[in-house]
Amino acid sequence: MSAPGSFVEISALAGDPARALMLHALMDGRALTAGELARVAGITPQTASGHLARLATAGLVTVERQGRHRYHRLAAPSVARMLEAMMQVASELAPPRPVPTGPRDAAMRTARTCYDHLAGRLGVAITDALVSRQFVELAEDAGSVTPGGVAFLADLGIDTVPLSTARTRRVLCRPCLDWSERRPHLAGTLGAAVCARALSAGWVRRIEGSRALSVTRPGEGVFRDAFGIVL
Repeated sequence: MSAPGSFVEISALAGDPARALMLHALMDGRALTAGELARVAGITPQTASGHLARLATAGLVTVERQGRHRYHRLAAPSVARMLEAMMQVASELAPPRPVPTGPRDAAMRTARTCYDHLAGRLGVAITDALVSRQFVELAEDAGSVTPGGVAFLADLGIDTVPLSTARTRRVLCRPCLDWSERRPHLAGTLGAAVCARALSAGWVRRIEGSRALSVTRPGEGVFRDAFGIVL
């Protein structure tokens, strides 16, 4: 299929309300079943399976079989970047709301996952701290970790050596424009490693049914002492 044809197909697939809701649910990086995604979209599991088959054929999602269950996840970070960009455009074009947004919206703005890395005020603040201290250097669509950054991240339990030597098509680090902050947060394999460490160490925890993350008391201490961040 030609590039314009692929663009039209992907636009049509992502533009369907049910499929859009399912893709949005997969933005937190986890793998979900058709039943779970059906509940998110408000459709039957059978209908969801049909939608997911089309998304998989187009290369927007992948399917993993585990026993009797089939799990779906976004096929690549580029798909998450596309969705994040669409959300940014939607928020810019949306008319102003006469009433303040609710608690869940505030939580999403504070900290959330963007595919497999940290976003929101927390993600942007971490990126700002790493760049200002010259631990990470970011260009338009790539980046690198300085020797000082390697040591700093190692102290936090994040080993960057395997990330920089692994044979993967994914870049080590790059800026990803944050749709709520309008400034970059850290993506790439390093961004994923920082997010994974924050979750495994209990600095943040997932809020059920949302991409939002809550920062724990231990996490507040780590982010304040290590990064100078007070949310």
